[in-house]
Amino acid sequence: MNKTARAIFFALLALVVLAGVFYFITDRVARSMYPLSYAEMVTRYAEEYGVKPALAYAVIKVESDFKADAVSPRGALGLMQLTPDTYRWAVWRQKGSAGEVSDEDLFDPDINIRYGIYVLSLHLSEFGDTDTALCAYNAGRGAVNAWLSDERYSSDGLTVTNIPYPETKNYVKKVNNAKRAYEKLYFQKEN
Repeated sequence: MNKTARAIFFALLALVVLAGVFYFITDRVARSMYPLSYAEMVTRYAEEYGVKPALAYAVIKVESDFKADAVSPRGALGLMQLTPDTYRWAVWRQKGSAGEVSDEDLFDPDINIRYGIYVLSLHLSEFGDTDTALCAYNAGRGAVNAWLSDERYSSDGLTVTNIPYPETKNYVKKVNNAKRAYEKLYFQKEN
């Protein structure tokens, strides 16, 4: 092998090694940005309630960035940012009685993930469309039902096609972006 061929060979080899290192580093960074924290709970409740794990993780990522003690300015609590009223409604809906529940329960990751995914599953069942269900998760069922009956926001009465709240529009976009990242990194067979 002459000098030129050897130089080309080593340059190509260096590019292949650099590409591998780049892929490894970017994959590690991406996985650290989109972790699988609380995996046992997310997997269990996603399966129990028929929600895709990538969607459940995306909601947690956007709502609290995996901070179990998160509190929103509007009083939503924990990983999936449930309000105490939504939590009580979900417990009542599931058990037929809210029983003795406390707002502090929402800081327990198991309780928060269980009822957050349950509420998400109810919205998915009720609305049948992921984006519309996400609108309900963020803005509430009442707002979404009003939007569905208004031609400015829904052309078919079934899906919200024009989200009137900028916060909710941004929320749906963020969750969908995070969901795509989770699907690409961990759940490619889920699609």
